[in-house]
Amino acid sequence: MKTIIIGAGMTGLSAAKVLVEKGHDVTILDKGRGVGGRMSTRTIDNAKADHGAQYFSVKSAEFQALISDLQTEHITKEWHLVQRQNVRYIGAKGMNTIPKKMASDLTIHLNEKVISIGNNEVKTESGQSYLFDNLIITIPIPQVIDLFEASQISFSEKDKSVINSIEYDPCMAVMAVLKQATEIPSGGIILENQPVAWIADNFQKGITEIPTATIHASAAFSKKHLEDNLQEVAQEMLSSVSQWINPENVVSTQVHRWRYSLASKRYEKEFYQIENQNIYLGGDGFGIGNVEGAFLSGYHLGVSI
Repeated sequence: MKTIIIGAGMTGLSAAKVLVEKGHDVTILDKGRGVGGRMSTRTIDNAKADHGAQYFSVKSAEFQALISDLQTEHITKEWHLVQRQNVRYIGAKGMNTIPKKMASDLTIHLNEKVISIGNNEVKTESGQSYLFDNLIITIPIPQVIDLFEASQISFSEKDKSVINSIEYDPCMAVMAVLKQATEIPSGGIILENQPVAWIADNFQKGITEIPTATIHASAAFSKKHLEDNLQEVAQEMLSSVSQWINPENVVSTQVHRWRYSLASKRYEKEFYQIENQNIYLGGDGFGIGNVEGAFLSGYHLGVSI
């Protein structure tokens, strides 16, 4: 069986791992330059910063099996936040090391944006075509809708009901290279009812030798300023957390828009099959959401196929 997976994030990678182990022929296509999606780490002037997902929890046996293996290989480690009782986990050298390890024995084509689907075949922006028996799509639902419209594929009423049940919040992320590490307790702090919802010290997390901080805006602030000038947004966010990050400590900044940062409303099941089609939808918009939910979406999707 030939399976094409669109999206090399946690869902696509976990689905691929299951299918490959069962003997399926699997190819993953992703429009980006690297794997992992929001499990991302950026290098800035020889410094590193996690700028997507910052940490994750583990509750299911399936996800625990993966994380235990990764801990043995020193790819993940525990992270104890002052504001959280339960143990959290991070990539020991950056969050993107986790999907990179998962992807190491898979067939993945990067810089391949799928632009149409038809007759058990997908076509990409580069002019390539890929045949499939099953198609798994793990990109955010708004992008799924655009792809279906471009492919002139119509949704059934049931399809529309599922798709319309999923909503996302954006997030503005600022990465700041610092002269010295912050004094944020345990390296991460969650803020309430402020423009910034989260600050992480990547030096304290242990992923960079040159101090950096990552700050994530709240959903409300991100929605309001999503299309604003990025540098102005960065300055406003940094100004709001000056008690934690002294402006004189900032060397340089980069900003990233996460348009579909978090699925604020999700479809209750781990995945969904388009009616009368061998096309499956998965991702963190399905099931429990978050990093573990994205993994489980792909895992259960792979098992089902």
